[in-house]
Amino acid sequence: MTQREIFFVANEVNELGGVGRWQAHMARLFAERGHRVRIIGIAPPEVPMDLGTHPPFETLTLYDRRPRGRREPHLPLGGIAPAVRRREADRRAAAERLSRLFRAARPGAVIIVTQVWAMEWVALADTAGHPVVGMSHESFEASRRSSRFERVRRYYKDVDRLLVLTQEDADLWVGQGLNNVGFLPNPLPVMPAAPSPRTEKAVACIGRLSHEKGVDLLLDAWAEAAPRQPGWILRIYGAGDQEAALRRQCTELALDDSVEWAGQTDDVTGALARSSVFVQSSRGEGFPLALLEAMACGVPCAAFDCSPGVREIIRNGEDGLLARHGNTGELARQLVRLMADENLRDTIGERARQNVRRFAPEVVTRRWEELFDLLER
Repeated sequence: MTQREIFFVANEVNELGGVGRWQAHMARLFAERGHRVRIIGIAPPEVPMDLGTHPPFETLTLYDRRPRGRREPHLPLGGIAPAVRRREADRRAAAERLSRLFRAARPGAVIIVTQVWAMEWVALADTAGHPVVGMSHESFEASRRSSRFERVRRYYKDVDRLLVLTQEDADLWVGQGLNNVGFLPNPLPVMPAAPSPRTEKAVACIGRLSHEKGVDLLLDAWAEAAPRQPGWILRIYGAGDQEAALRRQCTELALDDSVEWAGQTDDVTGALARSSVFVQSSRGEGFPLALLEAMACGVPCAAFDCSPGVREIIRNGEDGLLARHGNTGELARQLVRLMADENLRDTIGERARQNVRRFAPEVVTRRWEELFDLLER
């Protein structure tokens, strides 16, 4: 195995969320295999994630505060405002800082750009002949609904490889005329020694309290499911800008006695160990780590079929249950099936724990290293 210098260039070094968790996990996995790893963030995070006391990788942030966007009004007769000139000069200086790091790297180094906003700086830098891998951590459809879609097509069309999370998404990007697309799944974040005992009458939901995560849809589904299985609670872990509105909705639906707001948690495995069912009601996902973690803990999952990543993780009826995207009545029925049947919970939970091993860290990391070798040829 060739030991390499691996640069992650991201929006932030340690932003709390799925991409930040994936990035820190992959950086640790590469470092454990002898690679020298550096994470370079463009700007400081809004909500930082704890990377631990002595992470096995280096970190660097280019700006002290988040730079403003490029869309600024010009002066009359085609002039450019002084503030715009200063921002462009700052951007070029930051890109030159990247260039110096890349030029100093030894042969065989690889540059992984984890988010397309960060690619705007890498595109200005001298990558010194090192392969550049650009990434999109969301589904094709989620990207198409956002401003990132055109930026992916613009900034990633000439990188050595554009990586997405599933074959289905890769095919859709190929249909946009990109001929450099591949796919790699997220690695399993954890594999506890023992599964959840699945004895507590608790359904867990773990994620940001944001519109995209669809907790409002979950509360509507829970309003149908809870009366059919008295004694069960829905335990919601997370924080976010929708919390106040969601709590009001919970009260309006008369669910306060069966919903527990557990707040943000750093102990996902512990939260899952106290659960017998996991539910995900997102409007969109990439390759959700929370589903992988729940399955690794042997907790049977019910989820909206909202993206190719969800379909790749859950084999419906075998190691989890899917409901049509946004269909709260169907999600309620899938929850009731799991809550009402201990044998079904145990069967699906154990199958999930076995099947999710196909995303084991050593499997995914080896595929990354094979890609590095291919790009070096």
